[in-house]
Order: sequence, then structure tokens, then C-alpha cells
Amino acid sequence: METQELILKYLKYKPNSSSKKILEGLNSVVSYATLKRCLSRLLEENYITQQGNAKNSRYALSPTFNLFYPINLDQYFSKEVDEREVLMSYNFSLIPETLQNVTLFTIQELTLLNNLQNKFSKNVVQLPAFEYQKNMERLVIDLSWKSSQIEGNTYSLLETERLLKDKQTAAGKTKDEAIMLLNHKDAIDFVVANPNYFLMLSISKMEELHSILIKELGVDRNIKTRRVGITGTNYRPPDNEFQIREALQLTVENYF
Repeated sequence: METQELILKYLKYKPNSSSKKILEGLNSVVSYATLKRCLSRLLEENYITQQGNAKNSRYALSPTFNLFYPINLDQYFSKEVDEREVLMSYNFSLIPETLQNVTLFTIQELTLLNNLQNKFSKNVVQLPAFEYQKNMERLVIDLSWKSSQIEGNTYSLLETERLLKDKQTAAGKTKDEAIMLLNHKDAIDFVVANPNYFLMLSISKMEELHSILIKELGVDRNIKTRRVGITGTNYRPPDNEFQIREALQLTVENYF
């Protein structure tokens, strides 16, 4: 694996290189035979592409590499924000080009997901009504809490449970934090009450759900029209309303 990582790092900065050039770039830390085996493995995993044959072969990183190559999170977060390697802006070719040529799930993964879905559906049908309701309440609490945490909400899981079940606000928390959690509950309740509504997704349906989530929070409705930043990263989301809508539409058309 270490040799493969060295090859990938080399090709990141020097794409379309021959095996001989890669070997020289690695300062011959491995044998040529080992290098060729690693290149074959990377081709099988679709992390690199090959153009030409035999001595004319040239290698480069594939679109799949950026989507699936594992990242050492401890190593990534040990670096200062400015030292982390990130895309600085949205990749507008991701949906219309990259994802059109990449299979997101393997056959084994799809089989596993389908088996789990079938098992879930079977178990749900067999649940008594009160047990089903109990599990849904737990899901609403957990999902509302975790989703709100991503947005900076400081309610604990226990405080969230008290708020959603007993309407008991937590001491020392802002009103907006409570509203955010209650809005999440309303949004989930809306989805559960209308199970067929989101079978075919659309931008208008996303905006409708978004309106429930931001109710009474002083947040702009629908697609944003001004630049926003994300704490802890140099990535900057797109601020062009029309580009955002186009990307959303491509997502809806291709994956729902």
C-alpha cells in the first residue's frame, strides 16, 4: 500500500508519466517489477488510467481517485487549515462528467444494501404500532440533534429529547437553537406523513422542505444569492444562484 500511495502522489503532480519516469521519480525505492504490479493493482481499482500500450503507456489519476481514495483523517486534521489540501471551489464537472463515468457502489455493496433494505421493510411490517411509534420518536430525536449539531447547535442529546418530547427548553441556550431543533422535528414529521411525496425529488420540493427547516430563524429562503463561508476550511461554496440551481437540477435528474 505504501508503494501505491507513493505512485499516486507522484502522478498527482506529474500526470501522464511512463512507468520508467515514475520509477525515477520514486528514486528507485522499489524494483521495476514491484512498480508494475502496483500499477496493475491501481488500474484494477480504477484509481489510475492508462493510455497507450507497452513502452508507450502513460499513467494518470482517474476521476474515481478523487471520489474514493481513502484519507487519513488524523493526518489531515493535524495540519493547519491553510496547509490542508482541499478543493478551493465547487467542482462543476463532478455531476455531468465525473459521476457519469463512475459507479458509486460495487455489485457486492448494492447487494448488501438491498438485503438490508428488504430486512428493514420486513421488520417494520411486523412491528406493533406502539413499537413503531417509539422507534420513530427515537429517530426524530437522534436525527434532529445530530443534524443541528452540524449547524453549530449546542443542545445535548438529553436536552434535545426534553425539548422535543416535553417542550422543555435548556438553560443557557438561545431561542434560535430551540427553534432549529423543533423545525427539524417538523421537517421529519412532514416527510414521514407524506412518504410518496419525495419518491420523485425536485428543486421545488427541496425548497419546500427547506422552508420548514428555517422557519422563524431569519434565514433566506430557497437558493442563496450571497457568498457564505465554512469555518475550518478554505473551501468556498458557489454564490451564483443560477449555477447552484443548475447543479441541483443535474443532481435531481441523474440520481432520483
